[in-house]
Amino acid sequence: MMRAELLLPEMLLAGGALVVLLGGSFTPRHRQWTLRGVAAAVCVMVIITAAVALPAPASTAFDGSYAVDTVTGVARIIAAAGSLLVLALAGDELAGDARESDAYALLLFAAAGAVLLAGATDLLALVVGFLLASIPLYALIGLARTGAAAEAVLKTYLLGALFGILLLFGVTLLSGITGTTAYAELAVRLPDAPRSVVTAATVALIGGLMFKAGGFPAHFWVPDAAQGGTVTAATFLTTVPKIGALIAVHRLAGILPDSSNWPVVVAVLAVASMLLGNLAAYWQTDVRRLLGWSTVSQVGYLLVPVVATGGSDLAQPSLLVYLAGYTVTNVAAFAVTAALPRHRDRTSWRGVAATAPWLAAALVVALLGLVGTPPTAVFVGKLTAASAAWDGGYAGLAVVVFVNSALSLFYYLRWLVALYQPWAVAPPDRPGRWSATVAVVAASLSLVVGVAAGLVWRAAGG
Repeated sequence: MMRAELLLPEMLLAGGALVVLLGGSFTPRHRQWTLRGVAAAVCVMVIITAAVALPAPASTAFDGSYAVDTVTGVARIIAAAGSLLVLALAGDELAGDARESDAYALLLFAAAGAVLLAGATDLLALVVGFLLASIPLYALIGLARTGAAAEAVLKTYLLGALFGILLLFGVTLLSGITGTTAYAELAVRLPDAPRSVVTAATVALIGGLMFKAGGFPAHFWVPDAAQGGTVTAATFLTTVPKIGALIAVHRLAGILPDSSNWPVVVAVLAVASMLLGNLAAYWQTDVRRLLGWSTVSQVGYLLVPVVATGGSDLAQPSLLVYLAGYTVTNVAAFAVTAALPRHRDRTSWRGVAATAPWLAAALVVALLGLVGTPPTAVFVGKLTAASAAWDGGYAGLAVVVFVNSALSLFYYLRWLVALYQPWAVAPPDRPGRWSATVAVVAASLSLVVGVAAGLVWRAAGG
């Protein structure tokens, strides 16, 4: 049995996506902006209903296959807020496009998939969430209708298929040796299962989810999609799907036995994502591709508190706080590039501060925030993530976080220094109204979440 109000946010996202999709068939192109308003209203309602339900006792739906708890509640709020910012960002880029309403529907469907991933407590529900969060992304990336976008779609599709099969392989192994797919029963039966099979299933499950997170070894599609797709698609795919995927890994870590060596698997993926993302970003000249590699490194940082799951009480709240801070900060960085679309090469940003001071300030906040500079939200996330690792007995991993943060400072500063070079003022570029607004609002939220981190921490169960 299930009370409908338990899943009201999910029903709003899925129902809203259907309304927008069908409405687009009957709405003239010059009025499709009304459907963006409908999609935005859905996101606002999801945030409100999820916030109201947050203090309620933990519960389950669909016969225990879906958790309605603090983690799911926070995931709903973050995913809806991130989607709302992306919808506003789309106002400049997609207005009047022949596929405008389709894009909004795809965003809502993918957001619903990310939330389902976050709340799944059954392997079959996990697979459904993975597919729902993945399939709309292929169409979103292809909206650009360019050669680069086509290449990015193909790479994303092939990697999605490969790692989707890997995920299904892990599900098959675990259900085959235990006779169940429910997390609660798996937690009881897995300690007595063959260690080698459980370890193989662990690698397959976590590796499969890395596609949705955009982390090593399933990260190759991310920079291509960020560079070749529309900035609306790039902002969304590097932000919202990560929420569901990383929380899904966190929930899996809570049921897997230590004999499966899952902490080692997650730690290796975290370190590899951090190092590879940062080193690859060093050589990028296209700013969106640079941000794409940056998001790969951020997955590494976000995996650090997951390693401490079960070993530190700081793990869960630090992961949720980091996700909240990363969402608004990453959206701010991409929104600045959307506001000034002609400035794709890093060198073309010289002197932008003289022509667009507010956007330059937003970019400073966003990029220094991604480094982890106080008082931004990501600083709090990185600090608490490292604290969780240290508290859980993984001091070396905490050191890796700080070393990689220092390494990332170089390529972020190289972009920022160009903004304030007065002898090479960039040609005037009229910023997009919606994208400029989103950039400033998201950068401000990064500061607000950082300053008010105590309130976010308590909401996250800390």
